[in-house]
Amino acid sequence: MLHMLALLQDAAAATAGKGYGLIGAGLGAGLAVLGAGVGIGRIGGSAAEGMARQPENSARIQTAGLIFAALIEGVALFVAVIALLMQGKITF
Repeated sequence: MLHMLALLQDAAAATAGKGYGLIGAGLGAGLAVLGAGVGIGRIGGSAAEGMARQPENSARIQTAGLIFAALIEGVALFVAVIALLMQGKITF
């Protein structure tokens, strides 16, 4: 009976670590998407404010904002892919 209890404790400890890995992968992907949303929102707001203050430079501001948004989105996509790869490496 005690041998059976020890086997159950070992199995629970092994699956708990895998569960934490899945939680970490999910949190990583979620925080990446949240950070990208906040970053792109701030870029859009700042670009709109800059164009309102200096309409003659609106083309340059728009181009820079688009480049920055693409860079942020690229980093978010990279982190989301890494999180999905982490999730795929965890086997039960």
